[in-house]
Amino acid sequence: MADEDVVDPKKYLEDACKPKCVKPLIEYEACKKRIESDLSGHKHCTGQYFDYLWCIDKCVAPKLLAKLK
Repeated sequence: MADEDVVDPKKYLEDACKPKCVKPLIEYEACKKRIESDLSGHKHCTGQYFDYLWCIDKCVAPKLLAKLK
């Protein structure tokens, strides 16, 4: 029996879902641009970043779970 490399489909599914999450990505990029001059380090774009990740996860989850069944 030969060893086979196991490929994680999540990475490919995430790449396929990124075009569907353009709006949250634009909002995150705009936030980064707004705060780039903040030297105090108190401003952040965590909310926008998590919104972007949530969009991708929402798209990936049904496809990934279907492959795991």
